Amino acid sequence: MITGERMAAVDENAAALGVSQKQLMESSGNAVARAVREVAEPGSSVAVVAGRGNNGGDAFVAARFLERGYDVTTLLLGRAERIGTEIARENWDALQNAGYETREIADSSEFELPDCDVVVDAMLGTGISGELREPAATAAEAINAADATVVAVDVPSGFDANGGAVADNAVEADRVVTFHDAKPGLAELDCELAVADIGIPAAAERDVGPGDISLARPDGREGRPYVIGGGPYTGAPALAAQAALRAGAELSFVAAPESVAGEIQSYAEDLIVQPYESEILTPDVAEDLLETAAEYDNVVVIGPGLGTDEGTLEAARRFLSGYDGRAVVDADALEVVPEIETDATLVCTPNRGELARMGGPDTDDLAAVADEIEDFAAELGHLVLAKGENDVITDGERTRISRSGTVGMKVGGTGDTLAGIVAALLEGAKPMDAAAAGAHVNGLAGERLAERHEHGFLASELLEELPPTLWGGDDE
Repeated sequence: MITGERMAAVDENAAALGVSQKQLMESSGNAVARAVREVAEPGSSVAVVAGRGNNGGDAFVAARFLERGYDVTTLLLGRAERIGTEIARENWDALQNAGYETREIADSSEFELPDCDVVVDAMLGTGISGELREPAATAAEAINAADATVVAVDVPSGFDANGGAVADNAVEADRVVTFHDAKPGLAELDCELAVADIGIPAAAERDVGPGDISLARPDGREGRPYVIGGGPYTGAPALAAQAALRAGAELSFVAAPESVAGEIQSYAEDLIVQPYESEILTPDVAEDLLETAAEYDNVVVIGPGLGTDEGTLEAARRFLSGYDGRAVVDADALEVVPEIETDATLVCTPNRGELARMGGPDTDDLAAVADEIEDFAAELGHLVLAKGENDVITDGERTRISRSGTVGMKVGGTGDTLAGIVAALLEGAKPMDAAAAGAHVNGLAGERLAERHEHGFLASELLEELPPTLWGGDDE
């Protein structure tokens, strides 16, 4: 099962692996043509009703495959010059150049469904939800009223591929040809469902890629992560908080002992440091921080630089046990996670050693034991982002592997930048998406630095590389 938005990310990942959208469209259109042949005898008439996106492009390919043996008419909803993607336009042009029967429908008043045995519904794909608007609404009404077998491309128009909702005026399909994997809710429709393998590599779904960054990338400034850290160490919380800012947070707070608050502030004037009267994090302070985090609904980062004093660990236990928001748990705070019960949504970011101490597998090659880490996450009840040469991200049911990064990232502090990135992305993305994208962005930023200094760069230098890695471009 895969949602429409996740499918778009997988498509982008496949393209990065060398399987282009054009190749996938050719495979998708061929699959639709096969489905039509299964429901219609040679010589039957077929009406292809297509939109201006890639869903329509799939149908243009199908029309080309159906030319021999079928009477095919392709109706484009809208003007050809407004087709939305280059590959869809190329396949429309191929129909024109080869003399296929095509019509452009400028508005709903011009729509007239020809008499036909089969209708191919390719008006709207997985990226659209809600009630159908014109001219698709008029077309759907005509399709539903026709005495024809309706074959839908990927999903019926009016079906929400992310949540499974069906619009009141959606197309009522007799058969759905969906691509790569079933979409949520399709199995509940009163129709035949076929899942077509269109040649997407398994790595496009399992390995983190550019599509995952697109899925989790913030549209703009949002979120105010709250970093609880510092005491014995000061650099770690400062790195995490700065990384959150570089990854799109609008403000970044650090709660730290008064004795080190000034030092943490000195790392960057952009941070908002909130000191408390204690040398280390203690249980009574944790109660106050819990109230603050709950009041402002912050995404929390807890752990960087805290130390392992028993009072500090008890404070972490109390905070996480009483918290019900979103939190990235890193470094010293990870030790308490297996022994607590909490309603919080936790993203745990252990390195190899921390993972073993939490009860997970003890190995240098995390990717080789990804299934074991998945089982551990399922038992733990929280999402795990295990950091290593290859990062493993799993919620106990789904597992992803991020292969970005470089040996130079063994330098201290890169785990702190990762925690801050994930916290920023958690503001707008689902935990699995935020963790996967965060791991990949952190690694890619390291790769950018390694092009200039393979082994000698610092974690603080990653900060400058985060914006161009997330949003593209180059700040040099």
